[in-house]
Amino acid sequence: MKSVALTAFPRTLARGAGVKRLRTTGRLPAVIYGRLNKPQNVEFDQIAFREVMKQAASEIVLLDLAIEGDAKPKRLAIVQEVQHHPLTRKMLHVDLHEVAEDEKVTAWIEVESSGEPAGVKTGGGTLEHVLFKLKVRALPKDLPETLVVEVGHLEIGQAIHIGDIKPPAGVEILGDKHISVLAVAAPVSEAQEAAVLEAATAPAGEVEMIKEKKEEGEEGEVPAGEKAPAKGAEKGAAGKPAAEGAAAAPAAEKGAEKKGEKKAEKKKK
Repeated sequence: MKSVALTAFPRTLARGAGVKRLRTTGRLPAVIYGRLNKPQNVEFDQIAFREVMKQAASEIVLLDLAIEGDAKPKRLAIVQEVQHHPLTRKMLHVDLHEVAEDEKVTAWIEVESSGEPAGVKTGGGTLEHVLFKLKVRALPKDLPETLVVEVGHLEIGQAIHIGDIKPPAGVEILGDKHISVLAVAAPVSEAQEAAVLEAATAPAGEVEMIKEKKEEGEEGEVPAGEKAPAKGAEKGAAGKPAAEGAAAAPAAEKGAEKKGEKKAEKKKK
């Protein structure tokens, strides 16, 4: 990968208010991270940085930075992340990773397919892009902008795995060699499409209503081991509640006993 020359400037404004004011002046805030140096705040001219990113073939860009007035005027750095506004997509902030020319680095490289698979051309299959990026390790100068994979020989049911891809010289592709990157799937029949459509448009099943069980001791519930009272037992003969009828029963029994004792006394006399 060829490095792109770009000028950066030391940045003094930081935090929310300072960064917002910086953007209004046409500057783009950035930070350089490195293994051997502390993070350093810098800024770019927004137009100059935007032009560099437009001309790049991928998101991975190697910058040959000239930092104005800095103790270390030359820096080799990779654009690690560009933050954008969620609505306007305007660039807000840039993260840079400083690298050394003689030190290998790891980066995520985009995967592109080349050619039309035989299974798509003659069999009506579909080319499926399983992985869009692969992790590679190489010297900065050897990093590829993209990984181009030839897929013209693929038939239906065949796939290209990580281990099948031959990387450029000096580049090592990391990851499980058995994971699929590109594959050709069989065409979907009309019956399968109809089944999928029917499943998607089928009405939802009826919702079963489940009543909550009453807590023990709630009104109307009979405790375990006891029989439910018979109808009419709740009220006495005179329409009184069962509790009052139960209280009156012993009194009636006592009255009957007294009458019996008086009759017995009269007979003795």
